[in-house]
Amino acid sequence: MKSWIESANKPESGFPVQNIPFGIASLKAGPDEDVRRCVTAIGECVVDLAKLETCGLISTGVDDFGPVFDKPELNDFMSLGNVVWKRVRTALIELLKEDGNSALRENGELRQQVIIPMENAVMHLPFRIAEYTDFYAGRQHATNVGTMFRGAENALPPNWLHIPIGYNGRASTVVVSGTPVYRPNGQLKAPDAQMPHFGPCKRLDIELEMGAVVGVSSNMGEPVTVAQADEMIFGYVLLNDWSARDIQAWEYQPLGPFQAKAFATSISPWIITRLALEPFRVSTPEREKPLLDYLKEPGPMLYDINLEVEMQSSTASTPTTISRTNYTNLYYSAAQQLAHHTSSGCKMNTGDLLGSGTISGPEKSGFGSLLEISWGGKEPLKLEDGEERTFIEDGDKLTLRGWAQGEGYRIGFGECAGTILPAPDIGSNQKGHRHEN
Repeated sequence: MKSWIESANKPESGFPVQNIPFGIASLKAGPDEDVRRCVTAIGECVVDLAKLETCGLISTGVDDFGPVFDKPELNDFMSLGNVVWKRVRTALIELLKEDGNSALRENGELRQQVIIPMENAVMHLPFRIAEYTDFYAGRQHATNVGTMFRGAENALPPNWLHIPIGYNGRASTVVVSGTPVYRPNGQLKAPDAQMPHFGPCKRLDIELEMGAVVGVSSNMGEPVTVAQADEMIFGYVLLNDWSARDIQAWEYQPLGPFQAKAFATSISPWIITRLALEPFRVSTPEREKPLLDYLKEPGPMLYDINLEVEMQSSTASTPTTISRTNYTNLYYSAAQQLAHHTSSGCKMNTGDLLGSGTISGPEKSGFGSLLEISWGGKEPLKLEDGEERTFIEDGDKLTLRGWAQGEGYRIGFGECAGTILPAPDIGSNQKGHRHEN
C-alpha cells in the first residue's frame, strides 16, 4: 500500500500510510502558531485532523459527542474506543493512499490548509496524562540489577515470576521529547558516611522503556481480563524514565522509588496505535512458573519492535549508539500489566500511562540503562569521540528510537530525546526551571 504523498513511500520513512499515528502539534509561525491541533503524520508531513473533521472527511460517527479533533489533547478521541479508532484510521488511510478517496488529493486549496511540512510543526504532549505507573517487567534488566546488588543467586525477588511489579509515579513531570531535563537534587548517602547530605545526583541514568496509553477507562471495583485490557489500550509511545540511581539507593527502602524517579519522564510525541501494530504481534516468553489465571493471555500480547539508544555529549559531533534491543524482551505485556493494575478494583482512566520497565536484551549491547552497560560504574562506556561515561553528565543528549519492520515499510515511533541541564542551585528561586509540556 502506497501513499500519494511521496515521502511516505520511502523504505526508511517511519510514517507510511500503514502507520497513521496520532499527536498534537502547533505551527512554528503564523496567526495560528499558538493553537494546538490534533494531527497525524504521513511521510515528512503532518495532517490537521480538526480541519478534516470540520469538512466532513473524517468522523467519529458518535453524533451526541461532538467534534473531538479541535482539542489540544487526544483524550476525547481516545475515550471513544476501538470501533471509533478503527473508523477514523480507515478513513484516514483511504484519504492518504494513492488509490483511495480523492477528496483531499484533488483539492489543492484544502491540501494547502491540511497538510503541513513536518519542519513547520512543533510537537507537544499528545494527551493529558491522568496517572503514571511504572513497571519492572524486563527479566534481563531485573536479573542484571538484582545480581549487582544481591548476587546472582538472589537476583529476582521471590514474587517477580508471579506478578508484574510496579509503582505509582508522577504524571506532573512527564514531558514530551525535546524538553530539557534538569539534573535532580536529592538526599544522598555514601556507603561509608554516617549522615546523608543534600546535593545534585551524581549517578544519573536512563531507562529504555515503552509506554502503553490507556484509551478506555474502567470502573472502580471491576477488574478486567487480559483480553479486555488489551482492547483498552489505544497505543504506545517510547518512554525514558530518567533515574537518579544514588538518590534511589538511599530512599527506596521500604516503599520503593520516590524522588529518584519523580523529576522527569520523557515520552515520544506520536502515539502509535495498537491497530497499526497488529501485524507485529508476538507471544511473551515461556513461563518458568505458571501464572495465576487472571494473568494468562488469550494470544500474543507483545510486539516485534526494534529499539535503540543514542548518546551524544555537548562536544561530540556525532552520537554513539549505546544499545540495540527489542520490545520482545519483556516478560509481562502491557495488557497483563493493565489487567493486574485493575485486579484490586483500581479504576483506570483515559490518559493513564503505563511504563513497561527497562527493556534489556540478553547481551551487553542490548542493555537498556547505563547502570547495566557500565555495570554499576565499574566498566566505563567509550563513546565514538573517545569520551567515557559511567553515568550521564551535564550537556549529554539521550535519544530513544523505535520501529516495527514490515515488508517494504516500517512503523516508526519517532524520537524520544532529552538533554541534561545542570542541577538548579539549592535554595534558588525555581520559577525559571519549570518544564514545558
